[in-house]
Amino acid sequence: MNVQLSHPTREVEIKGPKKGRELLRDLNLIPEAHLIIRGDELVTEDEILADTDRVEIRPVISGG
Repeated sequence: MNVQLSHPTREVEIKGPKKGRELLRDLNLIPEAHLIIRGDELVTEDEILADTDRVEIRPVISGG
């Protein structure tokens, strides 16, 4: 699958199918600190991502 990361901006190819949590683990990212987006929808950690998917991973940003 094609994975677009925001910080730092880069694009990587990952073999699928894979659960969202497995993808984040493979990329050494903390699940609680990142969102997985496929198209216009958020993907849960338990959802299966196909080898043909294009996803974006964004860090969670909060402020107050």
